[in-house]
Formats: sequence, C-alpha cells, structure tokens
Amino acid sequence: MSLDDLRKKIDETDAEIVRLLAERIRNAEEIGREKQKQGKPVEDLSREEKVLANVRKLAEQANISVEGIESIFRRIVNVTKNVEGLSVAFQGEIGAYSEEAAVNFFGPSIEVKPCESFDDVFNAVERDEAQFGVVPIENSLEGSISRVYDLLLESNIMVQGETELRVTHCLIANPGARLDLIKKVYSHPQALGQCRAFLKHLNCELIPTYDTAGSVKMIKEEAITDGAAIASVRAAEIYAMTILAQEIEDNPNNITRFFILAKHDSPPTGNDKTSIVFSVSHKPGALYNLLKGLAVSQINLTKIESRPTRQRPWEYNFYLDFEGHREDATAKEALGKLEQAALFIKVLGSYPKAAR
Repeated sequence: MSLDDLRKKIDETDAEIVRLLAERIRNAEEIGREKQKQGKPVEDLSREEKVLANVRKLAEQANISVEGIESIFRRIVNVTKNVEGLSVAFQGEIGAYSEEAAVNFFGPSIEVKPCESFDDVFNAVERDEAQFGVVPIENSLEGSISRVYDLLLESNIMVQGETELRVTHCLIANPGARLDLIKKVYSHPQALGQCRAFLKHLNCELIPTYDTAGSVKMIKEEAITDGAAIASVRAAEIYAMTILAQEIEDNPNNITRFFILAKHDSPPTGNDKTSIVFSVSHKPGALYNLLKGLAVSQINLTKIESRPTRQRPWEYNFYLDFEGHREDATAKEALGKLEQAALFIKVLGSYPKAAR
C-alpha cells in the first residue's frame, strides 16, 4: 500500500473518530439535562473510574499503550463533563494564569468563576457555587504558595488533581502604546519579581496589583496610555490589547503547579500522588524517625516542607507529597505508621500525577 493510500486511511479513521466523539458529546449533553432534572451533580467518580478501567482493558487487548490511551480518554471525559455543565473557581480575573490552568485541565467549555482571593475559591467549592477550584500551590522559581497550604489544612476541601503550566510573561498595553513611552508597569508582585532584568532596563515605576490579568483589565478600563501590565498572551487576547514584548521573564524554567480542588479526592489510577500534612513532637530525631519509617516502607517522597503551626512559636507542620495512592496497600501501611508516630496527620488528597 502506498504512502498516499495509508494517509487516506488515517484521514478516514480521523473522520470516524470525530463523528464518534460528536456522538459522545451529544449523549453527554443529554445526560447533563437529565441530571439537572433529577438534581444530581455533574461529577460521578465511580462512573468515570469504570469508564477508564474499561478503556485500560481495551488498550491491553489491542496491544497499545495503556497509559497513552488512558491519558487521551481522561481528556475526553473532561470535555464531555464540560458539556454536562461544569463550573470551576479560580483566583483572579478572566485571563489569569489560574484560569488558563483550569482550561488546560478541564477543556474550553467550562463555566469559570473568578474569585478575588484563594479563600473565596475554597468557599465557592465548599458552598457548591463551583464543582471544582484551581489554585497555584508552588512555582519552580518562587516556591510554595503559603496561603493555599494554610487553607488546605483548615478546610475540608481535598486535592483531586494537579496540573502544571509553563508561565510566559508579556508586557501588555493599550493599542497604539509605545514601549519607549511606558512609565508605569502594573502586575502581581511575583510577576514583577520574575521579570526584574527586563524591567530594570525600562526604568519604570513598578506598581503591585492583586492579579496579572486584572492589571490588563485595569489599564484598559482606565485607558492608561503610559502604563503597561505584565500578564499572559491569553490575557492580551481576551482584553484585545497589544503585546509590546513577549517572554520577558528572567528564567525560562518558570513553571507553576496547580491543585484541582473538590469535596473529595480521586480514586486510584496506578499513577498517583498523595499529599499530607503532619506534625511531630518537638524533640531530637522525631522527624528523622518518621521519615525513616517511610523509607523502610519504600515510599518515594517528591516534596517536603515546613510551615509554622501558628499555635506555638518555632513549632511546625510538615507538608509532604509522595508517590502512590492512599488506598494502595503500601501507602496505607505507611500512613498507618505515620498516624502512630505523628502528633497529628491529615491526608489532603490522592490524585493522578500531572501529565508532562
């Protein structure tokens, strides 16, 4: 069979895939309407896991990559959930990096709910004003987001997923603005800090704001002609603004990790992480002995850091991520040992690892 013939067969296969996906989406829309009639939530994790388990089985039978096919179907499941009616809360204005992370994770059809603060995102999920929340948890350059960790400790909301976003900063201004006439630059303090080298040469006044996309919205609404904002390409497109300079961040390895929040975490997938918070007695070797127990259990830690307890000076809670799901036998045994050794422990959630 010739190369042209093979490509024609692929085109025909692609057309059939699109036709079947369209049929699946129409069925999802009908399911969404039926759930609304019955007052049922959009999300049904047990049903999702059955779908994915069946897909994994079919992939094995077809002798193709189980992990690859599961990744594709997770995206399909998210898209069809969107048409059923899925709402996601995030901190910032439309066009914020958190919104971009939400769209990347769930797909473009979601209903987004902008919130002023991280507290508001957690509250929106707790009060069923949104089915999910998306919050940044750490940046590869700036480190962890302390307030989000505090809220995870205080709240009943759990981590159901994670996603990563490569952060590309742009200098954005009103149409007709010129780079040499810019006197003020507005943005979130972290974004300003991540573009120090570029901004140093501009010799402008730097004005911190609560949000990157919100800065773009502000200079547009106030028709500021001698000012610019640092935000994403998406923010410039949404607000119909001009990009004066692109990729102005000092370090190209600027990646933000986001947590997907819900009222419960995810079922096991075989490729999971678990996040916990715990405290230990304030005596020599306490933390070492606890971590040694995890090592003996063959638990692979991916992150650990401390935060003040805010109850007693110089005492800390420890936030830890490890590979595996809390329902896995090895992880369950390790968590049992932790409960015996720690003064306090809380599982923040088990969830599939972010695709990279």
